Amino acid sequence: MISALVAVTGASGAVGGRVAARLARTGVPVRLLGRDPSRLPRLPGTVAAPPAAYGDGEAMRRALDGAHTLFLVSAHESPDRVREHTTAVDAALAAGVERVVYVSFLGAAPDATFTFARDHWHTEAHIRMTGVRHTFLRDSWYLAAIPAMTGADGILRGPGGEGRVSAVSHEDIADSASAVLLDEGTGHDGVTYDLTGPEAFTLAEAAEELSLYTGRSIRYVPETREDAYASRAHYGAEDWEVAGWVTSYEAIAAGELETVSDAVPTLTGRPARGLSAYLRENPESYRHLLPES
Repeated sequence: MISALVAVTGASGAVGGRVAARLARTGVPVRLLGRDPSRLPRLPGTVAAPPAAYGDGEAMRRALDGAHTLFLVSAHESPDRVREHTTAVDAALAAGVERVVYVSFLGAAPDATFTFARDHWHTEAHIRMTGVRHTFLRDSWYLAAIPAMTGADGILRGPGGEGRVSAVSHEDIADSASAVLLDEGTGHDGVTYDLTGPEAFTLAEAAEELSLYTGRSIRYVPETREDAYASRAHYGAEDWEVAGWVTSYEAIAAGELETVSDAVPTLTGRPARGLSAYLRENPESYRHLLPES
């Protein structure tokens, strides 16, 4: 248990918000960071920092002044994300932060198939270079993404082939991160944890599981790269963003997201949730797939 101030970024989001709530329940002093403080949760024992965007080094330095540990949730995907991350890290060190716990991605590498995973590798490399105490939490695909990316037509489509993915729940990521943040010993220093679910499944198997819970036929339709770009063209997204969407599936096909780790049970003392448990606990996640009554 620690008594030094922990700064939590992304506190209005799915991971940061859960971590902030868990830390607040322990009585650890927490400062919440965000670009828009009005969106930050109101939690007992926490304070909101002045507005701070990752790419604004001076604002980040002011927001982090006096913090001991920075929980750094990755910024929204953008062509400039690595610079935003490195600016935030440098500002943290200038403010006197002594420890960084960074939410990365499974299989982060300079040549990862998933283009956004390359951003994470470059961010990790910068953090290592600074010499600050650090821990990397490389989470897999979110379990929540499985129903979310399944269309109302009952089709989950993408160029994932027959590859497997060890998707993990937001709850398990938050519990694991909190365990690391609350342990002020040096045992987590320099360690990279792969945060995954208890098994790796194919997208066809995920569709079968969704069929059981929704009571209708859910199908996985594998796409070619060309099909994947064409089926997403109607969103009107930038090329770099569509490339991220498509390559996230291609990383599954390439076997880069099939790693199953024991990090969640090791850090939390309980088993990680699988897809079935997630769907059972979160029926709202597949409400858009339920047959009309």
